Amino acid sequence: MKAKLLLVLTLAGLLAACSLPKMPSVHKVTVQQGNVITQDMVDRLKPGMTRSQVAFVMGEPVLRSPFTPNRWDYIYSIVVPGYFEQEVRMSLYFENEVLAYFTGDMAPTTAQDDIAADPEAAPAEDAASG
Repeated sequence: MKAKLLLVLTLAGLLAACSLPKMPSVHKVTVQQGNVITQDMVDRLKPGMTRSQVAFVMGEPVLRSPFTPNRWDYIYSIVVPGYFEQEVRMSLYFENEVLAYFTGDMAPTTAQDDIAADPEAAPAEDAASG
């Protein structure tokens, strides 16, 4: 008799456990680090800009090395756990206190848009200058 009662109570407990609401999971936090770098910001960068003009567009750099004072490094990373991770890097180089050039994961869209609008313009310019 006790065995049957124990069996019935165990089965009732198992069936009741199936109807319980889902247990809460651990909250995963989105982590952003560094300077946000957008395409609009990169499009606004032009060679010849002063350091203060660059800082106005891009913000102060995350990394400034005392060994390479003419280089500003910008790094932006975002991690959304379970969905995606992204990292963008840009390095800006100065000569005579003005922006000389920049490299990194993003490029200005204006040059690409000009070539896309008139694909024959780029080779014609190269032929004329050579």
